[in-house]
Amino acid sequence: MFICINNLLNSAQLSTLREGLTSVSFEEGGKTAGWHAREVKNNYQASPSVAVRQMQRHIRQALADNALFNSVAYPADMMPVVFSRTGAGEGYGRHVDDAVMRAEGLLRSDLSVTVFLSGPDEYQGGELVIENASGEEGIKLEAGSAVVYPSTTLHRVEDVTSGQRLVALTWVESLIRDDAAREILFDLDQARRSIFADEGKSPRFDLVSKSHANLMRRWAKR
Repeated sequence: MFICINNLLNSAQLSTLREGLTSVSFEEGGKTAGWHAREVKNNYQASPSVAVRQMQRHIRQALADNALFNSVAYPADMMPVVFSRTGAGEGYGRHVDDAVMRAEGLLRSDLSVTVFLSGPDEYQGGELVIENASGEEGIKLEAGSAVVYPSTTLHRVEDVTSGQRLVALTWVESLIRDDAAREILFDLDQARRSIFADEGKSPRFDLVSKSHANLMRRWAKR
């Protein structure tokens, strides 16, 4: 299951991030790719700095404050945000994200997150293509929107043919390791929120909330 989150960033947040990225240094993205992905990674990412760390916090906070993201991801931990720049003739070939990543400690990647910082009219090509059982899904969202998808999938970024693609990336270790279990919890959460909007804290709401909470107790692991 993958979910698009529209307007994760508001216009002020987006403007701050885009302006900030004009004044930081970028380095070859292949330096941080896994050994099997290094050969197909042809883009650039922001080098570590005080300014980049501040922008990382903006993205992390926007995700933490977003109800839909929390309903989809059930985050236990997240990797530091990576800011990626892909220009004309650059892209990222077919690959799967590393299963275990290293930041301050080890993190299991259950979900991958791409936050679009460039609008679809600012570059040609550059679609994020995610493979699933039914085929391929090409994703190119409005600036400020995000997509969350299982890290288990093969995916690629098509070559940019003109313009520049800016995105923020992170990876999530979920309290709910199994993708099917997360989808059940997501459906129950959406159902109880819909019931609450129509009925308030009714007996039906309480019953669905009970099932959601008890399945969380059954499946959540840290």
